[in-house]
Amino acid sequence: MTNAVEVRQLRHRYGQRVALDGIDLHIATGEIFGMLGPNGSGKSTLFRILSTLIPPQEGSVSIFGFPLSADRLTDIRRQIGVVFQAPALDKMLSGYENLRHQGHLYGITGAVLKRRIDRCIAAVGMTDDMTRRTDKLSGGQRRRIELAKSLLHEPKLLILDEPCTGLDPAARLEFWAVLKSLRDAGTTILLTTHLLDEAEYCSRLAILDRGKLVAVDSPAALRASVGGQVIAISAENPAAAAARIASSLNVHPTRVDDELRIEIADSSTLLPQLIDLLGEDLRSVSLGKPTLQDVFLRLTGRKFVSDLSQSDPTPRKTQP
Repeated sequence: MTNAVEVRQLRHRYGQRVALDGIDLHIATGEIFGMLGPNGSGKSTLFRILSTLIPPQEGSVSIFGFPLSADRLTDIRRQIGVVFQAPALDKMLSGYENLRHQGHLYGITGAVLKRRIDRCIAAVGMTDDMTRRTDKLSGGQRRRIELAKSLLHEPKLLILDEPCTGLDPAARLEFWAVLKSLRDAGTTILLTTHLLDEAEYCSRLAILDRGKLVAVDSPAALRASVGGQVIAISAENPAAAAARIASSLNVHPTRVDDELRIEIADSSTLLPQLIDLLGEDLRSVSLGKPTLQDVFLRLTGRKFVSDLSQSDPTPRKTQP
């Protein structure tokens, strides 16, 4: 079966800044594939290329077997639906009116358009309030209408840029339920995200950092690569605490800012030893299973920064 997307040695620059540095990946038909990375990681550039907004500078991209080239853009655009991070609805129009105008852009009219609108709003769970002006709807409702717009021409691949930005937790859960139902109906879904909890819903994840692809796997496999448990330690003097742990217990914590972190398969013996060793110098200690934050930390040596106000987050110093 042809992969939905194939990317080989993709490179892209903005002047002297490298946005993508030799990206290789494939997206299988019928999966929900996430591109996870902080701002400045390259995921937005990759989104723009895959959604045909900008051409690739170096390397190759194909979508359902069609090479991403100027002479095949029409073929590719018939295969994809795109939902942008920025709102793309006319707020003075109702949901139905927005969908009708979208259909006309694709040359869909009359009874065919009506059937498709009805089917798309049912697919996204938005059968009520479609006659109201969209500026009177909630953020979650507007997001569903935007998703319905992207489905009108029956694309095989949905590409979404930060689809849940600005949605409250309940609306995010509802939106993801819709995405999963679309996937179950045969639509391949590709999305970018800076939300670690949202990334857990994906079938597979590509983790990007500073233009490089640092890992691709399922969220469960990525977490398992870290280890069984993670101990996080806050101490009065982190540097001194790290030295004492290394010399007394032969364990070498990773220091990120003022926190010490230890990855270990079984903490049952080490944890009480740490508490006894650090004594009054210990502020707090916590134990948990690895998260995608731990995965990113291990792969890059930095905490994952998801502040949307930062265009290129400053790397945090990591010390052994």
